[in-house]
Parts: sequence; C-alpha cells; structure tokens
Amino acid sequence: MNGFAKRAELIREKIKKTVLEMLKTWEPRKIRIADIAAEARVSQVTIYNYFGSKESLLREAFKDYMEKSFADFEAFIATGPTMKEIVQYSLFYDKEAIHAYSPDFFREFLVDDREMYEYMERIYRDRAMPLVVRFIEEGKKRGEISSKLSTPTLVMYFNMFKDQSKTILDMAQQSGDPEAFVEEIIRLFYYGVCGEDR
Repeated sequence: MNGFAKRAELIREKIKKTVLEMLKTWEPRKIRIADIAAEARVSQVTIYNYFGSKESLLREAFKDYMEKSFADFEAFIATGPTMKEIVQYSLFYDKEAIHAYSPDFFREFLVDDREMYEYMERIYRDRAMPLVVRFIEEGKKRGEISSKLSTPTLVMYFNMFKDQSKTILDMAQQSGDPEAFVEEIIRLFYYGVCGEDR
C-alpha cells in the first residue's frame, strides 16, 4: 500500500470511528453528513468521495463494529470458557452495548435496514451458528447442558430468541431500565423459569 492509499485508509477509519462515537448520543436518522464532517474535521466532499452516501457510511461503520465484536467473541471462545462464562460474557457485552448505544441504534441497523439485516443473517448463519453448535456439543460433554435436549432443539431455542430481537429491543426500551431487562432475558435464556443455577 503506497503513501496515498495509507492516508486514504486512515481518513476512512477516522470517519467511521467518528460516526460510531456520534451514534452513542445521536439517533442514526438525525445525523447529517455536515455533522459528521464537522466532528471528523474533514470536508463533506471527502465523506461523499469515500462513502457515497450517509447510509453507506453508517452501514460500513456498523459492519466494522459488528466485525470487531464478533472477532472479540471468537477470541474469547478460543480460551475454552464454560457455558456459564459464555453467558456472563454475553451479559457483560449486551449491557455494555446497551449502555453505549440506544435500542434505536440496533433496531435501525438490525431490523429496519434490509441490507444490514441480510448481512447479519449471513454472519449468524456462516459464523455464529457453527459456534453455537460447538458450544452445545461441548456443553453437553461437560454436563452444563442437558443431554436430554437434542442439538437441533437447542438451536431452535437460540433461534427463537434471535427472531424476537425486535420485540426484545422494543421491550428493553420501554422497561425504563434496559440493562436490567437484558440481564433478566439472558438469565431466562440460560436458567429458564426456575431462575437459578442448579
């Protein structure tokens, strides 16, 4: 990569990082290119030249966020955690994400934007699901997941939660305490209605 290409890539990364920071306090629909340009200290023309449109920029920034999140999760999984540690990690991640970004942020990208929805479906199908199946099989071997439950049934259970993501995001926002709501949902997911680790 020559000097010009390196500078261009640094500018692109700076703009995407700026957008992700802005999304912590701004609703995606209300952000304008002029606002992004001012925050990133670049011209609006630069943003249009690199990304073409606000929508494309937001999608690229969100994809970067998701790729980093998934890479972090894969690195965590490589350490060989227990199922309980995986749930705790997920809980911590979800609480951090909800603290940093509003449910509107996730709803707009994961539910309302068809292109991003399809992108997330590919990530889930091609990368996340193989990990889920592996978690299940390893969890059964360690006795952390009931051997009476088949892997296809457990995958269906995971998919039920995923398919209700819009409802969960709406309810988290309406609850008045999104972090506590997410903690309860994950506890319900892992422990069921008995609500305790046995």
